[in-house]
Amino acid sequence: MNTETLKETSTVIENQELKLLVLYNDDVNTFDHVINMLVKYCGHDSLQAEQCAMLVHFKGKCDIKKGAFKELAFISEILAENGLTVEIN
Repeated sequence: MNTETLKETSTVIENQELKLLVLYNDDVNTFDHVINMLVKYCGHDSLQAEQCAMLVHFKGKCDIKKGAFKELAFISEILAENGLTVEIN
């Protein structure tokens, strides 16, 4: 196996492992709560978190984080425990 084949294989494996964490709109949580959760657990800055909250409000959902399934599963569980509706795709 040459170096080029190894790089291509590695890229394919990395792309397959990356998932998206999606936040869905609800009628329960406040904008402040959603923003605080995104900053605290997803590593968003306040502007990014606010923009995601607005997208969720107006579009019904928003991709809030991209990463490995294990990382997203951990974050998903915490967000769900804090009342947010999330799903890993």
